[in-house]
Amino acid sequence: MTFGALTLLGVFGFAILVNIPIAFGLILAALVYLLVFGAAPMMVSAQQFVGGMDSFTLLAIPLFILAAQLMNSAGLTKRIVHLCMSLVGDIRGGLAVVAVLACMLFGALSGSGVADVIAIGSMLLPAMHKNGYHKGFSSALVGCASSFGTVIPPSIVMIVYGTTSNTSVGKLFMGGVIPGLLLTLSLIGVALYISRKHGWAGVKPSDPAERRRAIIDALPALMVPALIIGGIRFGVFTPTEAAASAILYALVLGVVLYRCLSLRDIIDCVIATAETSAAILVIIGAAGLFAWGLTYEQVPQAIAGIIGDWTNSSHSVLLLLTAVLLVLGTFMESIAIIIIVTPIVMPLLSQYGIDPVHFGVLLTVNLAIGANTPPLGIDLMAACRISGISVMETLRPLSLMLMSMLAVLMLITFVPDIVLFLPNLME
Repeated sequence: MTFGALTLLGVFGFAILVNIPIAFGLILAALVYLLVFGAAPMMVSAQQFVGGMDSFTLLAIPLFILAAQLMNSAGLTKRIVHLCMSLVGDIRGGLAVVAVLACMLFGALSGSGVADVIAIGSMLLPAMHKNGYHKGFSSALVGCASSFGTVIPPSIVMIVYGTTSNTSVGKLFMGGVIPGLLLTLSLIGVALYISRKHGWAGVKPSDPAERRRAIIDALPALMVPALIIGGIRFGVFTPTEAAASAILYALVLGVVLYRCLSLRDIIDCVIATAETSAAILVIIGAAGLFAWGLTYEQVPQAIAGIIGDWTNSSHSVLLLLTAVLLVLGTFMESIAIIIIVTPIVMPLLSQYGIDPVHFGVLLTVNLAIGANTPPLGIDLMAACRISGISVMETLRPLSLMLMSMLAVLMLITFVPDIVLFLPNLME
């Protein structure tokens, strides 16, 4: 590896150690590299920063965020939670199961783990604490379940990976469906095991009439994933067009059907969307600039050569990449990881015959695990803030939950057909 590449990585590592935000650390490292080595005119920094965001597909990110904001304001979150409660009933540990199911369903609306934590956690974490659930357990559960929003479509992480790797976002969305369901089932199993061990309660039982009302009430919300996945699967629209359709659908629900969205609510949703989207796009631009420096120093080729000398097995390559991604996920933002790592691994995927859709889904599951792994663990941190506890209180139950997610990751690593079955139907 060249001295320029080591300088680039070294400055970024120093920025992380002194707690500089990821986006600014990436920019600082790239600017120091350009100033010291003069690899290209400084104008390149601006061009690469803007170029990293210059993609029509990325327009889906603010559109999906706005759609999720509108749906939350329209009360769809409450209807989803009520539906889950009515279906689960008073089984032992039922409230924990409700939390996992609600996070999964809202993840199919928002595409963001943090948004999922805030929307579902704000409602269910206080209820779980009131019913005797340990705060560390409930926070870890909601954090892990909310991260499924990066795996289950629509996923902002998949949109960024698809744009960076030139992979079909529609196929990535389809590829995330079965792994997302497997992650949900595995976490429900852990939640039931721990809940029953401690004797934690379920929810108030519902009669058949109440369940029917809950299903009818939540049906418009449940139609959103069907609208997005079905529309993409049958070629009705692209992911970006699906996001725009979701906004229109949310407006119809909130303004016409439920009549709970005012003009002030819509403006607030637009403002919140602008703030969130700006933060994401700054990271995308900064990571794109940093990745350009790595590419200029031929780091991808060097890494491909090292791995090629070490193994000729695609499974070994995937396990090695998994180990690297799990480590990176503990201290870096998901989107920055994608934009930096993707240009490096694409030659490897081609060399070893690894399907980019398969790797993209593996990447999202890796990042879902990283989003709940200290010291960063952004989803876990958000859940702990809502509960008012430290991350240390979550570690014991968290370890079992992460092990269940890791088991699913290993399963889809060695059985790629689990991921590729639905995407192959699109061909």
